[in-house]
Amino acid sequence: MSPLTRTNQIVAQWCPPILLPGLKAAYRWTRGNAPAGTSPQGQDLGVYWDATMAEVLETWGEGNVWNEIQLIMAGRQGRTLDIACGTGKAMEMLVDNLDLELWGCDISDLLISHAVAKGLSQDRLYVGDATNLPYPDGHFEYSFSIGSIEHFTEKGISAMLLECRRITRVMAFHTHPVSRDGRDHGWIKTVQSYFNNSVEWWLPKYRSAFSNVKVLDSKWCDDRSIGKWFICS
Repeated sequence: MSPLTRTNQIVAQWCPPILLPGLKAAYRWTRGNAPAGTSPQGQDLGVYWDATMAEVLETWGEGNVWNEIQLIMAGRQGRTLDIACGTGKAMEMLVDNLDLELWGCDISDLLISHAVAKGLSQDRLYVGDATNLPYPDGHFEYSFSIGSIEHFTEKGISAMLLECRRITRVMAFHTHPVSRDGRDHGWIKTVQSYFNNSVEWWLPKYRSAFSNVKVLDSKWCDDRSIGKWFICS
């Protein structure tokens, strides 16, 4: 089996839906129509220790969310946490903003090792669960997550947002897919499991943690979902 064939198989098995548009032309596969499912009992975590996924995380946001997070954080100052930071690509995009003190957390020690290899401060990178963070209340002025919260269980979504509110003093920014047709398809599996639901499904979850929530369009999209930013304060 050639290395490219093996790569295609790994990507087809594991790549999250929000990562699909950023793949190189060599990564091709057919995605089936998965039926709506019930709320999961646990996340599909194995992907976050896959070397090919680490490579995909370096490119998938080009031309959309990488630009958007730079615009969102432009002119801001203070300690900022990237929740589920992966390989630290978003943090890397923000390093030229010297007014930001960048921190990151992720459940995967493999992905964090890639962030350290970029030269990001190991002292500001934490390996652990985003639903139970070690930081004091109000430790960060800002926090954000990109393409991650849709893969949590419903219980995990609520816990993550409450932790985000607890540690964030000013504003939090989260971007992820919502259903393109505005319907609630529930927990579905294409090449990785995630919630493909409407903005209306998501808003009560955000508002249970944050008093002010605004929704903005992202340029990211695929054939069954569109990207949205949830701006929380």
